[in-house]
Amino acid sequence: MTHHGCAVETGSSTPCSCSCCCLSPLPPSIAAFLSLLAPRYPAAFYRRYPDCGLTPNLLPAAITMARVYADVNEHMPRSYWDYDSVNISWGVLENYEVVRKIGRGKYSEVFEGINVVNYQKCVIKVLKPVKKKKIKREIKILQNLAGGPNVVALLDVVRDSQSKTPSLVFEYVNNTDFRTLYPRFSDYDVRFYVFELLKALDFCHSKGIMHRDVKPHNVMIDHEKRKLRLIDWGLAEFYHKGTEYNVRVASRYFKGPELLVDFQEYDYSLDMWSLGAMFASMIFRKEPFFHGNSNSDQLVKIAKVLGTEELFEYLDRYEIELDPQYDEILSRFPRKPWHSFVNAENQRFVSDEAIDFLDKLLRYDHAERLTAQEAMAHGYFAPVRAAEAQAARNNNATA
Repeated sequence: MTHHGCAVETGSSTPCSCSCCCLSPLPPSIAAFLSLLAPRYPAAFYRRYPDCGLTPNLLPAAITMARVYADVNEHMPRSYWDYDSVNISWGVLENYEVVRKIGRGKYSEVFEGINVVNYQKCVIKVLKPVKKKKIKREIKILQNLAGGPNVVALLDVVRDSQSKTPSLVFEYVNNTDFRTLYPRFSDYDVRFYVFELLKALDFCHSKGIMHRDVKPHNVMIDHEKRKLRLIDWGLAEFYHKGTEYNVRVASRYFKGPELLVDFQEYDYSLDMWSLGAMFASMIFRKEPFFHGNSNSDQLVKIAKVLGTEELFEYLDRYEIELDPQYDEILSRFPRKPWHSFVNAENQRFVSDEAIDFLDKLLRYDHAERLTAQEAMAHGYFAPVRAAEAQAARNNNATA
């Protein structure tokens, strides 16, 4: 065996001059002592400091890093991702009037509004009291994603002069609630809109940004115009490999297993799990597909479908220790075949391609999930890609 990062054999009397290990081999007793201490270091320590002098067999089996777009922010100027230094350019509050309330969330209240200067409809998101840093993050991310496919457009940022309450002004989308709209969809509609959502996800991932709250409530669809917009970037964050992120993101039914087992070094693939959970509810007509009563119960609901064998393999691979509360509630469950969810009501949405696509999204191991770009190339979307290609040919012919 060789020391990590150099060509000197372990146990050899040849001195090593590299910076990654000691100048002479450790006596066996000291080596044994260090091997006892080693597990006390978090796995992230070995991933971050691979040249720390510890031998390869002490490194974790799985190195976690996004399979795509891992270095995007490293190659951008600090001003691109350092949202703390953002200077907000406030617009004119009096340019907007509220028409009606259309929604509310944990961090905001949302209104349909009108721009009294040009009489254009808009959406006004009035932010509840939150840390200024969080507001800056959302604004910076929306600015970085401006003009991207199917990403909601930020039109203005205003605030009340008295209360200092900030509001974000967005483009208006004539949305139909998903609980009303999805049951009306044809098989092709599902393919079309999921493909449109993937365009937004691949774009934001390519810009070094994780959405972290993908769910039907954040996907606005104007069915008449066949227009989709991914909204609510309030939980979105810049991806930097090796960073430990807060697991208290996403809505319970759409949380990836990594969040539920407190694995903090997640990446863009979190969004792909959320998309998978959303897709499962669309094709199986079961809303939500994983219906947990709490975060711990959510993992149990997932395990009852994907089985516990692969869950424990995933935990071992990433050296994740489950919270002791799961000892009481997590039994051994076999994997359920996807076809067992097919019935007379949903069979029109289910095909071999749909099942294969779903199976490649809903994986415990985040590294095994399709990326957004890989998902768009999947056979399930062949009819959508063909229609897009035909439309492009028609446009070229009339140009």
